[in-house]
Amino acid sequence: MWLFCQPPRTIQQFRNPHHHPSPPQSHTRHPTSVTLHPSTTTTTNTNHLIQSLCNKGRIKQAIQVLTQEPNPTQRTYELLILSCAVANSFSDAVTVNRRLIDDGFDEDPFLATKLIDMYSNLGCIEYARKVFDEMPNRTIYVYNAFFRALTIADHGLDVFGVFCYMNADGIKPDRFTYTYVLKACVASDSSVSLLPKGKEIHAHVLRHGFEINVHVMTTLVDMYARFGCVSQAGYVFNQMVSKNVVSWSAMIACYAKNGRPFDALQLFGEMMLEVHDSTPNAVTMVSVLQACGALAALEQGRLLHAYILRRGLDSVLPVLASLITMYARCGDLEVGKRVFDQMVKRDVVSWNAMISSYGMHGFGEKAIEVYNEMVSNKIAPSPITFVSLLGACSHAGLVDEGKNLFESITRDHNMRLTVEHYACMVDLLGRANRLDEAAKIIQDMRAEPGPKVWGSLLGSCRIHCNVELAERASKRLFELEPTNAGNYVLLAEIYAEAQLWDEVSKVKKLLQTQELQKKSGCSWIEVKKKIYSFESVDEFNPHVEQLHAFLLKLSMEMKEHGYQPKTKVVLYDVDEMEKERILLGHSEKLAVAFGLINSSKGETIRITKNLRLCEDCHSVTKFVSKFADREILVRDVNRIHRFKDGVCSCGDYW
Repeated sequence: MWLFCQPPRTIQQFRNPHHHPSPPQSHTRHPTSVTLHPSTTTTTNTNHLIQSLCNKGRIKQAIQVLTQEPNPTQRTYELLILSCAVANSFSDAVTVNRRLIDDGFDEDPFLATKLIDMYSNLGCIEYARKVFDEMPNRTIYVYNAFFRALTIADHGLDVFGVFCYMNADGIKPDRFTYTYVLKACVASDSSVSLLPKGKEIHAHVLRHGFEINVHVMTTLVDMYARFGCVSQAGYVFNQMVSKNVVSWSAMIACYAKNGRPFDALQLFGEMMLEVHDSTPNAVTMVSVLQACGALAALEQGRLLHAYILRRGLDSVLPVLASLITMYARCGDLEVGKRVFDQMVKRDVVSWNAMISSYGMHGFGEKAIEVYNEMVSNKIAPSPITFVSLLGACSHAGLVDEGKNLFESITRDHNMRLTVEHYACMVDLLGRANRLDEAAKIIQDMRAEPGPKVWGSLLGSCRIHCNVELAERASKRLFELEPTNAGNYVLLAEIYAEAQLWDEVSKVKKLLQTQELQKKSGCSWIEVKKKIYSFESVDEFNPHVEQLHAFLLKLSMEMKEHGYQPKTKVVLYDVDEMEKERILLGHSEKLAVAFGLINSSKGETIRITKNLRLCEDCHSVTKFVSKFADREILVRDVNRIHRFKDGVCSCGDYW
């Protein structure tokens, strides 16, 4: 059924039922028609004085002068409203609003939009509602101002109700209307996904001929991207009549943020060839750098760094933070630190990037040092700061330090603990085999533990083969995420480790019954500035026969030096020889073999993988780094592993 076919009887239903602020009002009311009084020399001078005071930020003095001015103009009130917003003064805002009503400007649509914007900026959405509700003759501009206010306040559901009312009122939407309503789909405090609403707005856009508007279509791309609907975003993007730099950037960001970094880089290349009237901006570069980091494409990242310097984007803080992260994710922590050190100005995002960089490399103590330096520089930490810090402590096994940081979130910074903080703490304790403490953390949570928290516990049970806790965690995960195949696979791996093959079979049957598919392992490697991808047991890759032969020979040589295949990671109940054959087909082994064959002697091999590095691949890569005399860098979903001389930087703790 079409969402907008049944309009509400009154707009009043969209008010918050629990809070009804007293509206700005006056004891005396002027006639409802807007009449601008004729100017006199005195009036003009007084208005100029008010405007001058507003421009200087002296809002209270301007209001005092206003009480002496019998004929203020629309421009006078516009400046007063703007000044209240800039000064962040709610009391002055109410005073100006009341005087505006007294002077008969309460039905002026232009000033109504300014009042709504002012209350929105002050965080007083109910007062913005009051202004909107009391406008007798609404225009599209007033509606758009209110849509914007509701979207900023995360009242996404209310936007659709007001949009319904607007359509019933016979007011036609414009491009701004559609952009605000589409943004409301993802800017909502509702626990229910508003993707279906977004799709209905998409249909509304097409029926009203706005598919030719680049701004509306770009917002559609962004809306689908934020819901992870990559194919729908791509379809909208490909159907666009015209594209600008914002459109290209939105689609590149869609790929980069939804696990398709290779596509993001490919699209960036197309953009550089096809866009003639505009060039990539800072937003574009942030997404492309993110894609380079995801693929450990260091050479591509260096080219982008040079482009950023040529374009003068090296003063943009988000770009610099993305550069730091890109270099760290590609394994070149030194250059990332150099970028950080050379920054003239740093914000919390820049500091977070450096903390996270040390964390992913396993340097927990260095991450804490950077945090302490940040605090001493009077930079207030954000929730993400502590997510990065706790992650760094987890990778380095710094349990006591992590516990102290966790407690300091509320104790020292008066910050609310988020689900991500709890998930990090469970991971920290679980990796250190303090699973009882991790379970106690979950038990004592005030909020309902979500999938991230239970997932952290299940992952820790996988490391330490704790079947009892794993069953408890997986039971909750199956309820919360019934279609997430990864949770079933983790439980199956734990059963396989414990040699409980009947239980492994039961989990596999659950996967088949629900038609869920295990996420296949995929690895990427950059060789001579080109990126190659490999999937586990990839029979269609043109290089696979050569790589299998190379790995088979390598495996035989390693066995002579003590290598023993860790066949326990294979979830199939088959003989040992078949398990060894399956192990040789893992994507990271194929990538390592490809790197050894196609790169120069002494050159560092850089690989990224979409899943956790398995124990056998970890063991093989240690052997290869020693006998091939190569440094091999592998980044999995947990951290960066740097293999050299038969040793891994993680200390076998991941």
